Formats: sequence, structure tokens, C-alpha cells
Amino acid sequence: MRFIGKAAIAMAIGTLAAMAPNLATAQDAGHRLAVVDVAFIFKNHPGIKSQVAAVENDLKSYSGEMQKKQEELKAAVEQIKAFKPGSAEYSAQEERVASLESKLRLDMARKKKELADAEARIYFDNYQRIADGVKFLAQHYKINLVLRYNSEDMDLEEGQSVIRGVMKNVVYHDTELDMTKGVMQYLDKFSVAEGANNAATR
Repeated sequence: MRFIGKAAIAMAIGTLAAMAPNLATAQDAGHRLAVVDVAFIFKNHPGIKSQVAAVENDLKSYSGEMQKKQEELKAAVEQIKAFKPGSAEYSAQEERVASLESKLRLDMARKKKELADAEARIYFDNYQRIADGVKFLAQHYKINLVLRYNSEDMDLEEGQSVIRGVMKNVVYHDTELDMTKGVMQYLDKFSVAEGANNAATR
């Protein structure tokens, strides 16, 4: 993970009081557990959403390019019909079609891996930041254990939603133990601090 520096840490510490007031109340009551909805953070944090959107836009742009290449390949296949089988022109066109098809498959495989790697990097980097935020808040509020949970409500009309609901590890929790909002605000401060740090190093 990129080193942010003391200024960024100071900025994050300076906003703790506004980030998770409920956790302080919970700790005062003697609680030493908390929960965090990681899936909610990935789905709703603006910084993460913008990163995912960038990859999706790249995919859309690439899909347009692939469609043009597929049309070019289709046209090349059609052109074969204009030549007599066994002729030099026919053989040359066959080789051209084979070359276009091979290149198209190679380009698609390469781009697919590139996009998959980019998406994996987004989740990897942001999960590390989420974990840092959880650790930061847990240490500050003397919380010993943070459990991951899913706040999504079950939708009877959607089978997968019901399955996810039934498989929830946390069946009930006091809302004061939820540090999800605090972690999202930690990520906000992290993003601001990182942007300031990048600007200072240019």
C-alpha cells in the first residue's frame, strides 16, 4: 500500500469524533465487539464506485472496437465466396481470414485478462484500506473483535437475496456496534489525504 505520511494520519485522527460517535457510546456501555458491512462499502463508496466505473467504461469502449473487428472478419469471410476454390486469390483470402480470426481471439483474451486484473487490483487495494480503517477505529475505541456482516434485506422475489440472507453470519446486532459508516468516512479522509500527498510530490 502506498505510504501516505504523518500528515494524512493526523488528518484522519483529527476527524475521529465526527466519524463514529455511536462506537464511543457502545464502548462506554461495555461492548468490545463491532460489525462492518464490507459489501455495502464496496457497493456504495464514491471512490470505489468511480474506479469500477472506469473499468466498465474501458470495457464498453473495447466492446465497440471488438464489434468493428468482428464485422471486418465477417466481411473477409464473405469475400472468399467471390474467389474460385483452389485459386491463389482464394488461398490468400483464406490466410487473411485466419490471421484476422487469430488476432481477434488473442486481443480478446489479452483484454479480458487486463480488465480482470484491473478489477482485482481495485478490490485488493480497497479491501486493504477498509481493513486499515477497521483496525484504526477498533484500536481507538478499544474494540477486540470486528465481525463482517451483510445489512442487505432479503427480497422474497429474488432467490439469491434470500439465500444470502439465510447464510448471514450475524443474525442480530445492536446498531450502535456498526462501524460501516465510520469506515466509509475513513476512506473519504484517506482519499483526500492521498490526493493532497500526490499533489505535493508532483
